[in-house]
Amino acid sequence: MQHWPLAAMEARVTRNEILRIEKYLRRLFRLDTIVLVERPKQTDSVEVQVNGEFIGVIFRDEEDGEISYAFNMAILEMDLPELPAGRAG
Repeated sequence: MQHWPLAAMEARVTRNEILRIEKYLRRLFRLDTIVLVERPKQTDSVEVQVNGEFIGVIFRDEEDGEISYAFNMAILEMDLPELPAGRAG
């Protein structure tokens, strides 16, 4: 059984990927304040920030030679606005 170094098994997000994903998200959401920030201890993902506020994480996955990215965003109930009377359902 061969043991691979941990670094060889990690799905690393490269600087080029970060810039390409950031450009894609800015165009998709029409929002130039989206910024991707490297995570020093996690090389398989980057933070997503809007106006300097953390909103989620993008994870890189490589399987069978195909690369994909998963955007994970948590929304706290306390951050949601109240609906006007009559609109709640």
